[in-house]
Amino acid sequence: MTVTTTTTTGQASASTNGSTNQTVSDLIGRSNRLGADKRNTNYAGGNTSAKGLGFDPATGEDVELLWVKGSGGDLGTLKESGLAVLRLDRMQALRRVYPGVDREDEMVAAFDYTLHGKGGAAPSIDTAMHGLVDAAHVDHLHPDSGIAIATAADGEALTKTIFGSKVVWVPWRRPGFQLGLDIAAIKEANPEAIGTILGGHGITAWGDTSAEAEANSLWIIETAEGYIAEHGTAEPFGPALEGYAALSGGERRAKAAALAPTIRGLASTDKAQVGHFTDDPRVLDFLASTAHPRLGALGTSCPDHFLRTKVKPLILDLPAGADVESCLLRLRELHAEYRTDYASYYERHATPDSPAMRGADPAIVLVPGVGMFSFGANKQTARVAGEFYLNAINVMRGAEAISTYSPIEESEKFRIEYWALEEAKLARLPRPKSHAGRIALVTGAASGIGKAIATRLAAEGACVVIADLNIDSASAVAEELGGPDVAIGVQADVTDLAQVQEAVRATVLAFGGLDLVVNNAGLSISKPLLETTEKDWDLQHNVMAKGSFLMSQAAAKVLIEQDMGGDIIYISSKNSVFAGPNNIAYSATKADQAHQVRLLAAELGGYGVRVNGINPDGVVRGSGIFAGGWGAKRAAVYGVEEEKLGEYYAQRTLLKREVLPENVANAVAVLTSAELSHTTGLHIPVDAGVAAAFLR
Repeated sequence: MTVTTTTTTGQASASTNGSTNQTVSDLIGRSNRLGADKRNTNYAGGNTSAKGLGFDPATGEDVELLWVKGSGGDLGTLKESGLAVLRLDRMQALRRVYPGVDREDEMVAAFDYTLHGKGGAAPSIDTAMHGLVDAAHVDHLHPDSGIAIATAADGEALTKTIFGSKVVWVPWRRPGFQLGLDIAAIKEANPEAIGTILGGHGITAWGDTSAEAEANSLWIIETAEGYIAEHGTAEPFGPALEGYAALSGGERRAKAAALAPTIRGLASTDKAQVGHFTDDPRVLDFLASTAHPRLGALGTSCPDHFLRTKVKPLILDLPAGADVESCLLRLRELHAEYRTDYASYYERHATPDSPAMRGADPAIVLVPGVGMFSFGANKQTARVAGEFYLNAINVMRGAEAISTYSPIEESEKFRIEYWALEEAKLARLPRPKSHAGRIALVTGAASGIGKAIATRLAAEGACVVIADLNIDSASAVAEELGGPDVAIGVQADVTDLAQVQEAVRATVLAFGGLDLVVNNAGLSISKPLLETTEKDWDLQHNVMAKGSFLMSQAAAKVLIEQDMGGDIIYISSKNSVFAGPNNIAYSATKADQAHQVRLLAAELGGYGVRVNGINPDGVVRGSGIFAGGWGAKRAAVYGVEEEKLGEYYAQRTLLKREVLPENVANAVAVLTSAELSHTTGLHIPVDAGVAAAFLR
């Protein structure tokens, strides 16, 4: 394939610049459209490319270039920065130095020597599929319907029946340079073909224009969908399995919340994981069928699927109506069996140069009548793992509807999962942040100190639940922090047991469990003894003393069930140890919180749960308490103007520094980090130095 144009020596011609811009623009548009529909390909799955002219400033001449989605990118959100840019002549010249399939991995490093300029994103393993095929535009996708044909026992015959000579079957081959050569040879030998079905894997399509390539991709996908719909059996998963039908919505949620902490703890045996739960009807339908144990044991087939879901899920083999205790007992037994089985899988296929086993815990746990729990290093990874297994269920349904589901061999899955190139990709991942994989619930987090704490924990990699009386404000803060893959907002009156328990349940269902609770919700009414009413006293003790107790109690149940340790933090006050004027109710309840820290540290230490407190003072700027009238009252007590209260507090400290919400948040981050893993029962002053409040 050759594209020509005229150019002026020493600078790019206007026609070249325009052609290049249009080529890239068309590629991005096509990629985004294809990637936006999960029927076409899954998150970060597949790749697209375009060939065209670009300008080489080193020679002053036009050169043929290949733009292809780089390693790790996502088609639906692809931007120009996510494209690898290669010199097409140099890329195609790699044929001459190709050492053979046994050494094809070496070609990935060779791609670096074909890059144009700085090259853009890192080239992926599929680059050869795009560069070697003689077509201006190439798409490689993982549509459910296409993989259903690719994983059918008679997939080759079905491909001919469904598509005729327009689509050619390619037997399974691990992605790489040889697969690129194979597809290039197939296209050359079949000039009428518009694409291929890649056995066990997906599809590839091409075209002379971007629009033609996209149309050909969609034609393959829609033709496969249509054939399955027209010729497929009505019950691809077989008849319903008695007792395995979906529970009602409320029952599912309640049972999922009851099971989630234990499931997350089991899935985190080797490394802490964040969870995601879904009760998608397609999952529930699969688990209600007689075929689900057989199909689940066969595992997934497409490499993009099992790299995120592991080769197979853990499936609870009890009916939907089984009680929670029976389910928990059986899950623990199945988890032990799963780990043994995974270790055997590794030992069967590992060679002396294989990477070490990465972990034997399941990434997908299926509970009949309830739904699917998926796990990953963060919420997005966990959610995407679940989406991939849902894709796998769709694939199984399609394959079983017209044939028999027959994924690639276990040995081939191992070659992908423990591929040296995959290990190198994992090694390039950035070092995890201090709170990566942790799930935090912060009360009173829609403003002031609570918001600062939530913001800091999210910045350190934690998933955060913003609990607040004002659900609109809580949801707004959660959106600011990155939305549901990072934070959610929940309404919680901490004086109400039902709302506290629901906030914890929402946390568990959103992220799989709970690791860190910050009891921050509070208020203050500044009055002398004789003016403090019983209502004043009860309100402050209900919110801070009782509220902290209720939240700690609900959280401790989850922490104990998870068996992963955890942290409970009390935002107490300098007033818990310092006797100031006109503050009887507030100071007394802060002293109550301070002693709860000591009591719970002693009680929960045996479960690995650390309980610590922070004693701030004089946090005026950004404080919800001060904005609510407390500041004016304290200013009156001290005889200063309210706007100068922060300055007044700063001048009475040893360090002469004003305390900000962020200073308290910093203390929470440090106190709950691994660096202080052996610290519990501690109160840390964050008051810039108030000698009268020194702990003794």
